[in-house]
Amino acid sequence: MPFCLDVYIRAQPSDRSAVLSRFINRYVDTEDPGDPRFDAFVRTFIAGEPASGDLDALAECRPDSCTERAFSLYLRSRDYYQAIITLTEENDLVLGLSMDDPDNDPAILPQASTLMASLAEEFGATSGVAGVELPPPQSISEWTNDALVMLRYGSV
Repeated sequence: MPFCLDVYIRAQPSDRSAVLSRFINRYVDTEDPGDPRFDAFVRTFIAGEPASGDLDALAECRPDSCTERAFSLYLRSRDYYQAIITLTEENDLVLGLSMDDPDNDPAILPQASTLMASLAEEFGATSGVAGVELPPPQSISEWTNDALVMLRYGSV
């Protein structure tokens, strides 16, 4: 697996389903999303009509049994290595894109900064972070942890 620079923005949209639809339509390979739980996610969080078993399927995306709400869905992207959708413990929305960087290209960090600013504007984000192989922040405490963060935009 190649190294990736992961770029995330944190949004608190008034219409989460509309923001999710725009992100998915723009960045996710909907023909082959790469995760069988994608349809359950769309039915639950965009259509608002989960089918039987959808919530259980999405619970599998949680990192551990101690997590009540937070989970991340890793999807194939049209233009990037990966698209990541995260719902946090605080019920915020974290949207991410992974930029392929197998050669540790010094130009990737400025590109990530530009991408972060673009995503923040496009989705009304309050803040953003980026780092190499950075897991998506699933809570405020993870969002403020600087251990792996190379870029930070805005504040929590």
